[in-house]
Amino acid sequence: MAEMTARVGNIAFDCDDVLKVAAFWSAVLGRPLDQGSSKVWASIGGADAARGEPAWYFAQVPERKQAKNRVHVDLVDPDPSAVEALVRLGATVTREEQMPGHSWTVMQDPEGNEFCIAAKSFTGWD
Repeated sequence: MAEMTARVGNIAFDCDDVLKVAAFWSAVLGRPLDQGSSKVWASIGGADAARGEPAWYFAQVPERKQAKNRVHVDLVDPDPSAVEALVRLGATVTREEQMPGHSWTVMQDPEGNEFCIAAKSFTGWD
């Protein structure tokens, strides 16, 4: 079998309110919405063919979110006020988690998509 090396090019969200969710993530990431973003499709970094960072895509879908995400984004921000800043942007805190040497906050974006934020990246078990 041939060896494969893939990298993340895009992160995609199904949405009810595309511009609300896209604007939230735009503010969180400090990256502007791409020109032409609309209420049915929006993107962040989609024009960057080299993809120095993954592009973020937001597409309107008819069905609402039903269950917990099976995959989620983990954010890292050492600023102790990061959780409060995310709440001001429209996120909600779900719970705080902790294990020896690492702690994080589980949150939801304005449409309930789960994500986590920690002061540092998890680097493995000690």
